[in-house]
Amino acid sequence: MSTWYEKAVFYHIYPLGLTGAPKQNPADSPTVHRFDELIRWIPHIQALNCSAIYIGPLFESSSHGYDTRDYKLVDRRLGDNNDFKKFVRLCHEAGIRVVVDGVFNHTGREFFAFRDIQENGSQSPYKDWYKGVNFGWGSPCGDSFSYESWQGHYGLPCLNPWNPQVREYIFDVIRFWADEFDIDGIRLDCANVLDFNFMKEMRWQASQIKEDFWLMGEVIHGEYARWVNPETLHSVTNYELHKGLYSGHNDHNYFEIAHTIRRLSQVADRLYTFVDNHDEDRLASKLHDKAQLYSVYTLLYTLPGIPSIYYGSEWGIEGRRTRESDEALRPCIAIADEAALHNDLTDYIAKLGRIHLDNDALHGGRYQELTLTTRQYSFARFGNGHVILTAVNNDENPAEMYVPVPINGSEAVDLINGNTIPVADGHIRISIAGGRGAVLKIKGV
Repeated sequence: MSTWYEKAVFYHIYPLGLTGAPKQNPADSPTVHRFDELIRWIPHIQALNCSAIYIGPLFESSSHGYDTRDYKLVDRRLGDNNDFKKFVRLCHEAGIRVVVDGVFNHTGREFFAFRDIQENGSQSPYKDWYKGVNFGWGSPCGDSFSYESWQGHYGLPCLNPWNPQVREYIFDVIRFWADEFDIDGIRLDCANVLDFNFMKEMRWQASQIKEDFWLMGEVIHGEYARWVNPETLHSVTNYELHKGLYSGHNDHNYFEIAHTIRRLSQVADRLYTFVDNHDEDRLASKLHDKAQLYSVYTLLYTLPGIPSIYYGSEWGIEGRRTRESDEALRPCIAIADEAALHNDLTDYIAKLGRIHLDNDALHGGRYQELTLTTRQYSFARFGNGHVILTAVNNDENPAEMYVPVPINGSEAVDLINGNTIPVADGHIRISIAGGRGAVLKIKGV
């Protein structure tokens, strides 16, 4: 039987941006209760047939959320701990799981341990909590010591995961989040640079908290199986497929996508799949032809993986990062504007969400490539007594596709429009509009 996360459809929220919170958070700022606005999004997320939310960062920080000041307080720009408890409770009542950002590679400079080193120097009991602390020279920020920082950003000093006190502190934080807020999992920021033994110990600790507590890591490059295995993490971000989904359409090259799935076959069904997020340009800004939004999302929901929608992209909004800012990727959107933003793409994504949730073939079911050209692609996913057959067309013009059916069935039902297509001589013949896709269900006999 599949776990909740193996069959989940995620909705990804960057809460500081969505709610229009101030960019800076001075320590004496008042608490503003913006979770009321986030709660109003729950019915919309349900309507999209999403069964899980990844929300973050949301713990007390100084600016963008990844410079943590206090791991046990919700960011005062969003509300307080009771506000988040209420949010999680209402999500659970709506059948939606909640996963939060775990920023454990680094802290902000206002975190208590770093402040203690600033105040007490080499006498600080926390001097070994950070990597590379050296009292022989100062930092670019004017400190009397130097330290390792994340990618040279000295506002983000790197924690030392080899220190047992640091590890125990982080595991205590995770237990606190689970006990206090009843969260269902953690997305590990910067998992690509975290120590593997640290993540393995975290996996064991998490299993003691909740049997189905999910750990997903942010990994951009590398062999994903190094992270995704029974000892380390349950999942990582599938950046390789993310790139293929838009460039495979822009270049009219479905071979890129199909090759990615073949290469990742060992772990593909466990990976967190997405087409945009809080660090990447919106899909509607990346595609040369926006008509292909439909075929991209068809693949996102039916290829192996755990699909995720980034808030706002269900309406096809645009956004590009600049060298100076990610702000355009993290806009303030009021759910009250949903009626004006709603369009055909929104309904299409909601249908795909329902299809994904309802069909066990899409929850780790075996993948089989059926046909492949640069502009047309079809494949099957095998379920219990049925297959889900997906066919997509990245050409500007309609395409007639003749697809083999890998199961002994007499007809295929189009799950998008309800039409029935006969199976003849072990094949189906289907016409796919430019930039569109079909998702067919064929029951075995």
